[in-house]
Amino acid sequence: MKTLVSAALGLGLLASAAQAHAVLERKQAAPGVSYRGVVQIMHGCNGKPTTRVSVTIPEGLIGAKPMPKPGWTLATTRGPYAKTYATHHGTASEGVTAITWSGGSLPDDQVDEFTFLAQVAGTFEPGATVYVPVQQDCAEGSHSWSEIPKAGQDAHDLKAAAPSFRIVQVAQAGGAPAAAAPAASTVKSGDLTIETPWLRATPNGAKVAGGYVRITNTGSAPDTLTGATVPFAKSSDIHSMSMEGSVMKMAPVSGGLTIKPGETVELKPGGYHLMFEDLTGAPKAGEAIAGTLTFQRAGAVPVTFTVAPIGAGAPGGQHQHQH
Repeated sequence: MKTLVSAALGLGLLASAAQAHAVLERKQAAPGVSYRGVVQIMHGCNGKPTTRVSVTIPEGLIGAKPMPKPGWTLATTRGPYAKTYATHHGTASEGVTAITWSGGSLPDDQVDEFTFLAQVAGTFEPGATVYVPVQQDCAEGSHSWSEIPKAGQDAHDLKAAAPSFRIVQVAQAGGAPAAAAPAASTVKSGDLTIETPWLRATPNGAKVAGGYVRITNTGSAPDTLTGATVPFAKSSDIHSMSMEGSVMKMAPVSGGLTIKPGETVELKPGGYHLMFEDLTGAPKAGEAIAGTLTFQRAGAVPVTFTVAPIGAGAPGGQHQHQH
C-alpha cells in the first residue's frame, strides 16, 4: 500500500489529459464510499491502435468490479489483500487486483474509457493520493503508465505517471432540519443527460429504499429507463405514485419510463421513483454509492447516488418533470 498511496499534498499530482495519456476521469473520492474509476486512454502507441488495457487495482480499493465493453474480452485477477477491510456487506480479505480488457482495437486518433467500480477503504486519510497503474498494449509497442512520484516530486515531471485521484473528506450530512439531498455530478451518455442521482437513507432492517434522478433526452429518438442497480439491493423497479381520492397509491410502471426527444423527466418523492427492494444493507446519509441506470437505447449507464438523510426533500434547483 505504501508504494501506491502517497499523502503528499502538493499541487499537480494529478496529470491532466493534455499532458498524460492514461488518466482517471474522477479526480477525488472519500474514504468508505464507492468510487467509479473511469480510465481514459487518450491515444495509441506511435500511431498504432490500442488492443489491450490492464488496470492494477491498488491496495485499499475493495471489491472492484469491471464494466464489460462490447468488442473487448474481459478478464480479472484475484488475490489476497494486505489486510482485512470493512465493507458495506461485512468484511473482505481478498478481491480483484487487476482487470484486463483485450481483443479490441482503439485507433490512435480516438479516445475511449475503461470503467470499474470499487469501494474506497475507510483507512485512507483525506489528502492522500491513490495511484492506479495502467498497462496499455498496442498492435505495435506499449505504454506502462505506472510511475509513482516520490515524496516531494511532481507527477508532471514523470514520463509515464500512473493515473491518480485524491482522497477528500466525505461531506457530513445532518444539522439542518429537513435537509435536502446533496448535489451530485452530471453524467452524459449519448443523448441522455442524467442529473443528481440520489437516495434517501433507510433505517437498519428496512427492506426497500427510494431512488431519484433527473433525466433529459436531447436526441431525436425516445429512450426508456427500464431499471437500476445498487450493491445493497437484490432487485429494483420503477414506480409511480398518484392520488385516488384521499388515498395515495403506488404502482409499478409497466415497460419502463419513456423519455421522449426534448423531454426532461424527474423521478422525485411523491411521483415517479426507483424502488430498490430486498435490501441487504442500509444506505447512510453522506455516503456516495456507485450504481447503474439501465436504458433500452443507452444501455447500462454508471452513476453515483448520493445519500440524503431520512425524509430529505429534493435537491435545490430540481424542476418538475415535463410531459
